[in-house]
Amino acid sequence: MREKSHYLRSTLFTVLLVLLIDQAIKIYVKTHFMLGEEHNIAGNWFIIHFTENPGMAFGMEFGGDYGKITLSVFRILAAIFGVYYIGRIIKTKQHIGYVLCVALIFAGAVGNIIDSMLYGLLFSNSDFQLAGFMPAEGGYAGFLHGHVVDMFYFPLIDGTFPKWFPVWGGEPFQFFRPVFNFADASISMGVILILIFQKRFFAQPTPAKIDTGADTTIDPESQTPGTDQALK
Repeated sequence: MREKSHYLRSTLFTVLLVLLIDQAIKIYVKTHFMLGEEHNIAGNWFIIHFTENPGMAFGMEFGGDYGKITLSVFRILAAIFGVYYIGRIIKTKQHIGYVLCVALIFAGAVGNIIDSMLYGLLFSNSDFQLAGFMPAEGGYAGFLHGHVVDMFYFPLIDGTFPKWFPVWGGEPFQFFRPVFNFADASISMGVILILIFQKRFFAQPTPAKIDTGADTTIDPESQTPGTDQALK
């Protein structure tokens, strides 16, 4: 029971911390930057660039208004399933590292859901002006039509594809082009850590051997003598 309580506290702390950081950054950028405004933080490779994403993660869009509603509903259903799944893996005492990785993914998803659900109702438009909170004339969009606030931009490498490269040969490229937010980073980090540590997270425990006091060991699962039994 104590171990389960520790899992639950650690999971709640992780989720709440990610949501707090994510929403604090988004609200600050939303109310202090005009759409498209950017500031260099570290040279030309770490830039805060305010953009709003009406669709999916990393600046991608999805199917107009109907796509937006579909995506928002899917995110809400995924979040509900996430609550169930986290409860299940805590109950079955999965590896604490795996539980926290799932918590990172869940918190990131919820962070972007909050934008989609509420930001259109709570803020004014950011085009050519600073957004206001709870404007008298109402928000810029309805429920589930809010835009996700993105701001982190890391154009680490600028170059040109070689002529022999398929499709994009001779065209310029940039890595990393997408603009993203803290919630996106949380989701990506959770997935990456699961991939890196999957053998540790999903390792099967080695069954213990029962010492009979003689030259025989018994596998507790099969209850049959081991191979080291001495025949006399």
